[in-house]
Amino acid sequence: MTVVDLKAAPTVLIAEADPWTRDLLKQVVLTVRCDAQLDVCGDGQQALAQLGKHTYGLVIADRDLPGIGGLDLLRSVRQRRAVAAQPFILLSARNDSASVREALPLAPTAYLTMPLDIAGLTKRLTGLLLEAGQEILCDVPALAPGMTLKRFLEQRRASSDGAPLRVDAQSALRNSLGPDGLDLAQLEQQVRTDPHITAVLIAAANSAAQHLASPAQTLAQAMQRLGPAQSLNLIQGLTLKPGAQLSDACLADYAEGYWALSQRAADYGHTLAGMLNLDQERCYCAGLLHCLGDLAVLRCLQEWRQAGGELDTQAIDVSLAEFGAAYGSALRTRWRLPLEMRELIAAMYVVVN
Repeated sequence: MTVVDLKAAPTVLIAEADPWTRDLLKQVVLTVRCDAQLDVCGDGQQALAQLGKHTYGLVIADRDLPGIGGLDLLRSVRQRRAVAAQPFILLSARNDSASVREALPLAPTAYLTMPLDIAGLTKRLTGLLLEAGQEILCDVPALAPGMTLKRFLEQRRASSDGAPLRVDAQSALRNSLGPDGLDLAQLEQQVRTDPHITAVLIAAANSAAQHLASPAQTLAQAMQRLGPAQSLNLIQGLTLKPGAQLSDACLADYAEGYWALSQRAADYGHTLAGMLNLDQERCYCAGLLHCLGDLAVLRCLQEWRQAGGELDTQAIDVSLAEFGAAYGSALRTRWRLPLEMRELIAAMYVVVN
């Protein structure tokens, strides 16, 4: 184990317009170096401003950033003699030979095509951010003095990572891989009972970077729009996040109850939609997501306990009653789920509860 020296921790700039790809990149970096100091931005102008203020140990930028593209950012970095050798990973959806040749004179450390190869990116980052044989372990940050559970949950509401995973995502991915690659229909069947995966993929398919005219409102629609590689990447990224699985037995028992309630609501929505000649899959997904906020609270309660906070069943019950609905509303808004889907989830919440 290497003792973490924050002064020696690598500084990394991530410039990517799509919020879900940006979050995935952030998580892969932190998986390799949990102590990395990250700056993230969504357009080239912000990235250029950051590069003017700081010298980074690594820059990861999308070639097609709005405003100033990643190639121009790389050119700007290479023109500064003091940082001429600065590691710079250029991401691009363009894999044609002309596009690659255009970037080569600027000597990117790596030219990676999208959707990302997570294993390949992890290997690159390991070589750039770690010495041979080096291992970095980071402790869970302790609670601030005087922090109460209520205040902790109030602060986390706007930034929670969502629900814990219900399904074994890695097994689901393996079971969906065939001789011709990832079978999206098989993957959808493997993960369709998981509220968190369903919500994230629907949100990602509707992100601004997708430029879609009509929103995806079911898991199958989201996967078709994202495609096999991006669907796989997003699900893999979810497994990398802290708290993706609940290790606390008591909280896991609560989660089982909410997953069962979600499934009953999803099945009820599917059946009722069939009787009313409505979109059954859309109603299934809305039912599945109606307990997303309660599950997100449970994930944050595990963070509280891991940081040294005390927790008993009474505190869990009070927290769920006070914050479950608010967390769900905050997630649906922050993830920009389609308005029609949000309204249907709210309706399911009223009917089921």
